[in-house]
Amino acid sequence: MTTLTLSQLENHLWRAADILRGSIDSGDYKHYIFGLLFFKRLSDVWEEEYEERLARYHDVDLAADPDEHRFDIPKGHFWKDVRRHTTDIGTHLNAAFRAIEDANMRLRGVFQDVDFNNKERFPDAMLEKLLQHFETYRLRNSDVEPDVLGQAYEYLIAQFADDAGKKGGEFYTPKMVVRLLVECLKPEEGMSIYDPTCGSGGMLLEAVHHLERQGKNPKSLSLFGQERNLNTWAICQMNLFLHDIDDAQVARGDTLLEPKHLTGDSVKAIRTFDRVLANPPFSLKSWGHDVWSKRDAYGRDRYGCPPKSYGDLAFVQHMVASVKEDGVCGVVLPHGVLFRGGAEGKIREGMIKDDLIEAVIGLAPNLFYGAGIPACILILRKTKRAARKGQILIVNGAEHFVEGKAQNHLSEANVATLAKAYGEFTDTERLARLVLASEIEANDFNLNISRYVHLGEEAEEVDVAAEVEKLVVLQGERDAAEDRMMVFLRELGYVA
Repeated sequence: MTTLTLSQLENHLWRAADILRGSIDSGDYKHYIFGLLFFKRLSDVWEEEYEERLARYHDVDLAADPDEHRFDIPKGHFWKDVRRHTTDIGTHLNAAFRAIEDANMRLRGVFQDVDFNNKERFPDAMLEKLLQHFETYRLRNSDVEPDVLGQAYEYLIAQFADDAGKKGGEFYTPKMVVRLLVECLKPEEGMSIYDPTCGSGGMLLEAVHHLERQGKNPKSLSLFGQERNLNTWAICQMNLFLHDIDDAQVARGDTLLEPKHLTGDSVKAIRTFDRVLANPPFSLKSWGHDVWSKRDAYGRDRYGCPPKSYGDLAFVQHMVASVKEDGVCGVVLPHGVLFRGGAEGKIREGMIKDDLIEAVIGLAPNLFYGAGIPACILILRKTKRAARKGQILIVNGAEHFVEGKAQNHLSEANVATLAKAYGEFTDTERLARLVLASEIEANDFNLNISRYVHLGEEAEEVDVAAEVEKLVVLQGERDAAEDRMMVFLRELGYVA
């Protein structure tokens, strides 16, 4: 067996999708590829652990004891057991998935809708080819470190998002947008990190990578999340497990209607965290207006109920309720939340008057799957530093992006520029401006970025006297031309 590099693993996994092309919708590839990858990794690591324990204990029963393994695999449901079958392969794969879930409480639901028992979609010949492809490489820890496998998994998520087009935005936020958000929030060792709409887990993992890049201990972080889409929740769970993260608490369910992270002393109290970050679905229509309009049971609607057609500020208010008094939250939102009136205007007014909004970072257009509109990042604090009270930093990042054919993206330099602007918290020409809350109030609490940070070319200074002289000369030339024209018309008999 060959030790895998990241590039080899990425190519290997993406080629697995090629085997499925034409048989199932591209938006569904991820469920099956991720399911097989996770099953193969579990089986290979279990065997590695077994061999190591057997060499240590010289006892086959003790080496196979579930307590000796990160995850238990019931007898007869290993990868090698499935490979013994040449017919009804899908049935045996499904049985293995269910048995593994039943044997491991932490894995309940992780193979969510992965169903290979449909011979029209997955004939035995196709599954044989797919499983043969996955057997090209062994996936033990000694062959592929968790960090490398995790990076390859993240790569695959991005590739599937790109392949799925508009639907990709439902489970994936572009990596460099996430990087920017985390660079602004700066999580530290020992902190609790929460993403209420965690998708495939990218923001939680970026907090981990942030500490890794600084040489700090990412294991000291406590990770929490919630995700409504069960298939996406399963992808997130696999993503975390493949990164060797076992203790993250990612709940399933609708965050706005049924928040899962509550304090122990009251079922109606929202739990709070050091850092809260999210990219909620933009302008969600069916977000729970009927329930919130009768008052939110958890008291998150302090600033009001958002309109029926836009759930953005419901998510923001949930995040505000979920952040500690000395914590910070950052959220990716469509620009409309900055200037729309009505109920949203009242909510925005309340948050500005309470000095919650610390910064607005405008992003370039066409950075997100299925959303060509520009977005922004809102940074909120319940307790601002004394020097920042009563003012909001407005950053206009519209010029900071790398143009792509189908979609734009942020470079590391773009991220560094925008994060630095937030960190320095001062005026920067054509990029950032500190705005007093009183000025924003005078503008009816409108936070539209271009109102405060202009990118248009400066108008040239006009010499009015000189321009008037030019106008007089041109008028004289026009009058002379009219006189000549009238002479010609008289000569031709058209006028008396």
